[in-house]
Amino acid sequence: MLKDQLIVALDVPDALAGLKLAEQLGDNVNFYKIGLGMLTGGGLALANELKSELGKRIFLDMKLFDISATVEAAVRGLAQFDLDFLTVHGDPHVVAAAKQGAAGKDMKILAVTILTSLDRADLDASLIKGGAIPDLVAERAGRAFDAGADGVIASPQEAAMIRALPEATGKLIVTPGVRPRGADLGDQKRVATPAQAITDGADHIVVGRPIWQSPDPRGTAQAIQAEIANI
Repeated sequence: MLKDQLIVALDVPDALAGLKLAEQLGDNVNFYKIGLGMLTGGGLALANELKSELGKRIFLDMKLFDISATVEAAVRGLAQFDLDFLTVHGDPHVVAAAKQGAAGKDMKILAVTILTSLDRADLDASLIKGGAIPDLVAERAGRAFDAGADGVIASPQEAAMIRALPEATGKLIVTPGVRPRGADLGDQKRVATPAQAITDGADHIVVGRPIWQSPDPRGTAQAIQAEIANI
């Protein structure tokens, strides 16, 4: 569905605030992201309520990373919640283990390439090998696809490059770091507008603060949906 291209990040304090926002947005939004920050605030309970009571799609953004056996066990447990998307780090052993854990379920495993809040200086500080970020993102995306990932998380600025990879055929590209024109960038360093991200090959865009910090979240979501629809 066209409306499912927008995923709203419920990066709010707890499940009650998340449910209130979802009710406020109503039929304007079908797809929600629940991240690690919400986990101790009732995130899984919120996911269940949005899915079973309101019929919404759910993207659980956990960015799992551990040894293969632990990742497989964690994903197998999460797969019981009938979620739509789950993120893991894009290291091939992590992706392969996650796919094993999700076997037999419809939940899509999305691999994180390089976080959209990071730039080259951040990678240097973490001793990540040299090279331009777009090149590293494309390399990590290709390896994640080879390991079985159903899609990747990547900044809008790398979406076109990833979409052009032979390995990306039939795969999903989900882009955080999307900001409506004129919105505050916050901690994001590699950003684009909703229309540009979709045009460059993203299947879904993730928008959080520009919506839930808006004085009119419903109107902001409607404007983003309209921008996407007019591409």
